[in-house]
Amino acid sequence: MVLGKGRGACHLAGMDILEELNGSDDAPAPTPAATLVIFRNAPGGGAPQILMVERSATMNFAGGAAVFPGGRVDDADRALAARLGASEGDALDEAAARIGAIRETLEETGLVVGLAQRPTREEAFTARDLLLASKELEPVLAEMGWTLAIDSLLPFARWKPKHRHIRVYDTRFYLADLGTGAVDLLVDQTENTHLFWASAAEALELADSGKIKVIFPTRRNLERLAQFSSFDDAVAHIGHYPSRMITPFAEMRDGEPWLAIPEDAGYPVTAERLDTASRS
Repeated sequence: MVLGKGRGACHLAGMDILEELNGSDDAPAPTPAATLVIFRNAPGGGAPQILMVERSATMNFAGGAAVFPGGRVDDADRALAARLGASEGDALDEAAARIGAIRETLEETGLVVGLAQRPTREEAFTARDLLLASKELEPVLAEMGWTLAIDSLLPFARWKPKHRHIRVYDTRFYLADLGTGAVDLLVDQTENTHLFWASAAEALELADSGKIKVIFPTRRNLERLAQFSSFDDAVAHIGHYPSRMITPFAEMRDGEPWLAIPEDAGYPVTAERLDTASRS
């Protein structure tokens, strides 16, 4: 978009940006998605580490960005949630999202979370191969004799923008804990190019130095996660700030457009100038 010259032209362009980002109630329905914030104890001590995946630059959404593992919730995830007893409505959506997060994490990283069992390294790799072949989690569970424990995934946040013309996801974020976290990982080369463990503060330092790219929701969540010195701290925090819908909104501040989120949802930073906020 060409902003034009002069403060008045910039103001008009800013108003156009606000209208685009703030969307409307009749905007197209967002795509359901789920992502996992996976904690492990840092090998050398200190703040817990979080698993990040660097997306392929060719991806339409968040291409080249470092994000938490996850992706869209499929119809098969919803069908499995229903067979496991989830009722219609938000209960079904919630169960399907947790199943989707488990499935996507296994596919993208080879890491198995959300089970009643503790699979071996070899079992995890076998399960990933089965998932890549079937594209659904249910036959993998049946073949491996595994049982889901979706309640072990703790709701952290839910983000749903209202852009009019940009692909929009309704993404539920969950927390999971690996404890010692001595695991092997496998990158999904079709969507991701790199996997790495880092504390939330370290990931923010990598972003600030230009070594990784993070989009607006990821940065805000990393800033929130950087407050925690342990997984137990995170659990205590969400006891005070339960998962809620976060819908970013744009507003003019001193003649400049800013992107912001509510100030009472547990996030230490709630706004950023739009020209520095990466959204895709």
